[in-house]
Amino acid sequence: MSKEAQYYRLAMRIFADFSGTIALPAVGAALLGQWIDEGQGTEPRYLIILLVLAFALSAYIVVRKAKKYLAAYEKLIRQEK
Repeated sequence: MSKEAQYYRLAMRIFADFSGTIALPAVGAALLGQWIDEGQGTEPRYLIILLVLAFALSAYIVVRKAKKYLAAYEKLIRQEK
């Protein structure tokens, strides 16, 4: 596999991984928050609380994954030399 293909493959893996990491908790939090709020009559209290928690969790996970992908990128660069 060419170096260019390896870079594109890494980029697509990062894109897919980060997209899921951001979207899944946000959608789950929105659905759960809306369901709880409708049941308790507290709209939009739990929706907002869960979205903030999902944002914080996603940010933490993205930072951890970014460090992992940085190491993978640096490994690709070292292989070129």
